[in-house]
Amino acid sequence: MAGTPQQILQNIFGYSQFRHQQQAIVEHVIAGHDALVLMPTGGGKSLCYQVPALAREGLAIIVSPLIALMQDQVDALQQLGVNATFLNSSLSAEENQRITRQVIAGDIKLIYVAPERLMLSSFLSLLDEVHQHVGLALFAIDEAHCVSQWGHDFRPEYRQLTVLHERFPEVPRIALTATADAPTRAEIISQLKLENARQFVSSFDRPNIRYYVGIKNIARQQLQAFLTREHPNDAGIIYCLSRRKVEETAAWLVEKGWSALPYHAGLPAQLREHNQRRFLREEGIIMVATIAFGMGIDKPNVRFVAHLDLPKSMEGYYQETGRAGRDGLPANAWMVYGMGDVVSMRQMLDSGEASEERKRLERLKLDALLGYCESTACRHQSILRYFGESHPGACDQCDNCLHPVETWQATQIAQMALSCVYRTGQRFGAGHLIDVLTGKLTPQVERFGHEKVSTFGIGKPLNQAQWSGVYRQLIATGLLEADMVAYGGLKLTEAARPILKGEQEVWLRRDAEPERRMSNAERSARAKEAFEGANDDPLWQALKAKRLELAKEQGVPPYVIFHDSTLLEIHNRKPQTLNQMGQISGVGQAKLQKYGDVFLQVLEEMA
Repeated sequence: MAGTPQQILQNIFGYSQFRHQQQAIVEHVIAGHDALVLMPTGGGKSLCYQVPALAREGLAIIVSPLIALMQDQVDALQQLGVNATFLNSSLSAEENQRITRQVIAGDIKLIYVAPERLMLSSFLSLLDEVHQHVGLALFAIDEAHCVSQWGHDFRPEYRQLTVLHERFPEVPRIALTATADAPTRAEIISQLKLENARQFVSSFDRPNIRYYVGIKNIARQQLQAFLTREHPNDAGIIYCLSRRKVEETAAWLVEKGWSALPYHAGLPAQLREHNQRRFLREEGIIMVATIAFGMGIDKPNVRFVAHLDLPKSMEGYYQETGRAGRDGLPANAWMVYGMGDVVSMRQMLDSGEASEERKRLERLKLDALLGYCESTACRHQSILRYFGESHPGACDQCDNCLHPVETWQATQIAQMALSCVYRTGQRFGAGHLIDVLTGKLTPQVERFGHEKVSTFGIGKPLNQAQWSGVYRQLIATGLLEADMVAYGGLKLTEAARPILKGEQEVWLRRDAEPERRMSNAERSARAKEAFEGANDDPLWQALKAKRLELAKEQGVPPYVIFHDSTLLEIHNRKPQTLNQMGQISGVGQAKLQKYGDVFLQVLEEMA
C-alpha cells in the first residue's frame, strides 16, 4: 500500500491534490519529525496522519477520546480498503484477542485507541512487541486540547501520553486540534513535551459559516422562525446550558413536528449512543445537547449550530460552531442571549470550586465572548483577532456586515443606570432597577423606600426592553458585575468610576426592535378575513367534515381534533407529506401519527 504521498492521496483517498498545509505536514511526519497541527474543523486534519501512516513502515497508533469517532473513522478507512481497526470498551474479550493477534501479525495498518486503553501496561507491552517485530509508524494524538486543564474537554489521561515519547523516542508524534487559544497551545506543548515539534497553524477562518448573534426576546419562537426560514429539513445542533433545558427544548421541537433528539451526560449511556448514532447516520436530525455532545463529530453536512444559551468562552463558541459546514458548503452559526445569560454564567464561574487562578482565566475568556457578542465589527474579524490572526476586511457572511448595527451616544443613559445601582445599595437585579428608573411603584420598590431615591422615575424616556438592553451591555462591557453575596444583584466595578464622573463617553449598540406582535384585534381581523375567504372553498368544507367525523367517532368536540386555526393552515399550505404536515402549527407528533395520513388523503382527493 505504500507509495508517495501524492499516490496515496490519489489512489486511496481519491483526491487529486493536498489542501493548504496538508502536504508540508505529511512530508514532515513521513521524514520522522514531530508536529503540532492546529487546523479548523473541516480542514482535513485526518489526512495529515492517515497518509503518513500508510507511507511509513509499521503500525500507526491513533489516540482518540471518543468511541463513536473511532467507529466512524475506521468504517471510512475500511471502505477505502485500508486495514484499520480500533480497541475500546465496546468490544468483547474475543474480539479484543482477535485484533491483538492481527496487530502482532502485522495485518493492521492503523489502530485507534482511547488514552485510557493506551496507558494500560498490557497495551504498552503489546506496543513493545509490535515495535520489535512489525515496527511503529507514528503516534497521532487527536483532539490534543484535551490535555489542557483550562479547556472544557479536559481528559487527565492525556497528560500521561508523554510515555510514548519516553518509551519510543524515535517514533514521530503528531498532535492535532481544531482550536486552541494561546494558553491552551502552550499547555499542549508543555504537557506533551512537544517543545521541538514544528507547529503548523492554519487559518482559523471558516468563510462558509454565516454568524448571527441576537438578543433573546422569546427564544423558542426565535428558534422556530430561524429553523423554518433557513433549515426546514436540515441536520443541526442546538446547544443549551442545562440538562433540563435540553430535554424540554427537544420535546418542544418534536411537538412542533421537528425530528429532534436530546443528548446530555445524565442520559443512560445506551440512549446517548442510540441518539448519536441516529444523528450521524440519518438525515435531517436535530440534536439538542449540552457541550457533552460534539467533540469529534464527523458529520459533514451539519447545516447549522444554534446556541440558546451563552457558551463559556470564545474558544468553546468557536469549537461548537465549527461543527457546522464541515463539507465547506454554506452553514449558519446562530445564537441568542440576554442579560440573564451573562449574570448566570458569571455566577456559575464564581461559585465553582476551581482555583482563583482558573476562575480569573475563565472570567477573561467569558469577557472576550461577551465583547464579541456586543461588537459592531465583522464577526469573522473578531473571531480571528481572538486567535491572533488578521482578516482582510468585511466578510459579507455575518449579521454585522450584512446588516450594519447602529450605535448611539449613551453616556447620560449609562450614568443614570449606574447611579441607580449605587443609590439603591448595589444589591438589586436589573428588573428592580428598571422599575425604579421608570417610576414603577411596585411593592418591592415601596418596601425598600426606593421611590424616594434621586433616580426614581428619571428613566421614563426608555421602555423596559430598552433599559434591559442598556444593563445587558453595561454588564457585558465590565461596568457592572453580579454580586454573589447579593444573589446576583448588580454592583459597580472600578471601570464605572470615570463614566459617573463624566470623564469617559459610553457608546452602545442599538438593539434591533423585536418583530411587533399583532394585537388581538389585528389577529381577529386577519383570521376573519382568512375564514371568509375559505368558507366557500370545497376543500375547506371537506376538511371540516372529516374533522367532525373523527370527533363524533371519539365523542369529543371538533376543536379537540384540530383548532380552526390549524385546519385553516392545512387548507392554505396544502402539505403533501407527513413531514410537511408536521410543520403546521398545532400538529404535534401524536396528532401527526393519529390524523396526518387521514387529512393528507382529503387533500389528495380534493386536489
